Amino acid sequence: MHSLSKKARIAGLFYLLVILIAPLRLVYIPSKLFVDGNAAATIDNIAAHEMLFRLGIAGDLITAAVSLVLTFTLYRLFKEVNKSWALLMLMLGFMDTPLYFFNSLNDMATLILVQGPDFLSAFDQAQRTGLATLFLKMHNLMTFASEIFWGLWLFPLAVLVYRSGFLPRFLAVWLTINGVAYLALSGAGLLRPEYNDLVAGLAFPCQLGEVAFALWILVLGAKQRKRAAPAMPLAA
Repeated sequence: MHSLSKKARIAGLFYLLVILIAPLRLVYIPSKLFVDGNAAATIDNIAAHEMLFRLGIAGDLITAAVSLVLTFTLYRLFKEVNKSWALLMLMLGFMDTPLYFFNSLNDMATLILVQGPDFLSAFDQAQRTGLATLFLKMHNLMTFASEIFWGLWLFPLAVLVYRSGFLPRFLAVWLTINGVAYLALSGAGLLRPEYNDLVAGLAFPCQLGEVAFALWILVLGAKQRKRAAPAMPLAA
């Protein structure tokens, strides 16, 4: 295995880890614990399944750490293609890590309120439920804000894939569409939340671009560029 393909497969492995771990808090836990329009039921579910909620926090922190390594491995893979675009991808991709760590604070605050320790005795149950719901909503809004960077970093990545010569260009197109989908999800969540479900349904197939890219570089690696044959000397 040549070095370029090895770098691609390492990046693909970390990308796949992010894809597998991130949905735990983003998708699975809300589907199991959160009840739309019923804050008390949601808080009761978190209290009854505290370990699952804690796993969601751990999942976000792990995703943040793996995402940082992923961005670096992709930089190593593409820096010879164009260093300026690779640095832009690195900077935008880096933002994923602090945003995940910062947003985990909202879940930690929710967990403390749900546990109801002695120092919160000044708040009755209804007040703790209201505060916990506030932090959950802040987490949700922060996720929509984070999707801005989830989308933006895919644009320089798509440019690098397109210019690389060792990956198929259809992946670059799909990654670009994937980036637009994230920006649309962010816009709907922050500006027009009544359209969240509609935009999410339309965005889902677009978001498979990252999955396709991760699986391609993990399984197939990168095709080494062929060096041009040396020019034949002109006859005297």
